Amino acid sequence: MVMRETGVIEATHLSKAFSDTEGENLEALSDFNLRIQPGEFVSLLGPSGCGKSTFLRILAGLESATGGTVRLDGEVVNGTDYRRGLVFQQPKLFPWMNLYENVAFGLRSRGIYRENKHKVMEYLDMVGLADFSRSYPYQLSGGMAQRAALARALINSPEVLCLDEPLGALDTFTRLNMQDELLRIWERCELTIIMVTHDVDEAIVLSDRILVMSHGPESTVIADVAVDVPHPRHDTDADSAVELRHQLLDLLEH
Repeated sequence: MVMRETGVIEATHLSKAFSDTEGENLEALSDFNLRIQPGEFVSLLGPSGCGKSTFLRILAGLESATGGTVRLDGEVVNGTDYRRGLVFQQPKLFPWMNLYENVAFGLRSRGIYRENKHKVMEYLDMVGLADFSRSYPYQLSGGMAQRAALARALINSPEVLCLDEPLGALDTFTRLNMQDELLRIWERCELTIIMVTHDVDEAIVLSDRILVMSHGPESTVIADVAVDVPHPRHDTDADSAVELRHQLLDLLEH
């Protein structure tokens, strides 16, 4: 579903190496290539340690690549930028700030709070937390805290939203509700979303495309799988979803 012209992600011959305790280089990513179109919801699927989060951190500007490039709308990614929002598995809200202050933080740090302060309550309302604007993180459930983290990332109007297993720490019921929430936000905000997950069913429920990664080290993309299953997709026992699940599991196994 392409809804905007900005938000093109392009990784070309990307590599990332880390040094181990003995000074040897261990390559987490090797000749990693992908292209994501504006407005797509794409999942990176693979086993633990295959470099999914490493790529996301490079895209977000928290890590530098060893080789190759990552571009957003043709511009080489270099450092963090509000156009690339990031939500982690843990909400990472500032515990000394209430929800209003947490969501307003990006606007204040960019020096544009005064003219945009009306957006704080708009985004809290969008994620269903307007009545909790004066609450502190310790007073929230896990799902509420993760919705607040989404609002904090979205208020900066990013072109790309990077999600690093954002639902991994939630219980099953909350996780299903948050999947619906993510789809609603994606459609409303017209975002390019790239999400890291190791959950096959979650990737099927949410994604336009699923990029399957090889086992590490020296991980790369081994398959680009289109999800041609109509929304809503919570019935992952439907024949089309079952066939897709088997295809993905076979790719992960090999």
